[in-house]
Amino acid sequence: MKIYRLHKKQNLPITIAQAWEFLSSPKNLKTITPDYMGFNIISGADRAMYPGQIIQYIVTPILGIKTKWVTEITHVSHQKYFVDEQRFGPYALWHHKHFINEIDGGVEMEDIIDYKLPLGILGQLAHPFLVQPKLEEIFSYRQKKLIELFGIYNG
Repeated sequence: MKIYRLHKKQNLPITIAQAWEFLSSPKNLKTITPDYMGFNIISGADRAMYPGQIIQYIVTPILGIKTKWVTEITHVSHQKYFVDEQRFGPYALWHHKHFINEIDGGVEMEDIIDYKLPLGILGQLAHPFLVQPKLEEIFSYRQKKLIELFGIYNG
């Protein structure tokens, strides 16, 4: 059983409160997801984030195949971090930690995602040429979109 990790950091020239307000709202996930992924929230994004919150999405990650993705917000520490875990969707395991830390002139956002692919060896074979590049592309898009929304950190 192979578990992969994606680890990303980004600095932005905003306050912890601004970062938290944007990042902890499930509705904003669509804004920082590439349009071609057809990301739409079905339910669960009508309240402020809380532990136990179930959010349902439709997403089209590859080959135009629509997929239902259900996540649970398992941990929330106001203006510090939150964790979402897949309950149903394309991964055998998806555990995503979001950290927000104050730094000089802004915040450092950190994403740590531990994930496992379905289909055993077939999933592992697809990882380096399909899954990993797609995740890198999605997080690169997010980084550019957040700079577009909030500016470049000059710390």
